[in-house]
Amino acid sequence: MTNVYSLDGILVFGLLFVCTCAYFKKVPRLRTWLLSEKKGVWGVFYKAAVIGTRLHAAVAIACIVMAFYILFIK
Repeated sequence: MTNVYSLDGILVFGLLFVCTCAYFKKVPRLRTWLLSEKKGVWGVFYKAAVIGTRLHAAVAIACIVMAFYILFIK
């Protein structure tokens, strides 16, 4: 059982959030609906999508490392 407030849980949530927002940026209907605002609360989705698309190699490596950590080490 994982703890929500552990560093592992926060890292997994952050990686999933960035990956999901980067996927939303690729879908035209979702991009106009969710990623149109660049400021405020909705701007967090836009900023996560930008991080996911610009740093796609680093995010992919981080996801693989986190999956290995959760499956085999933890």
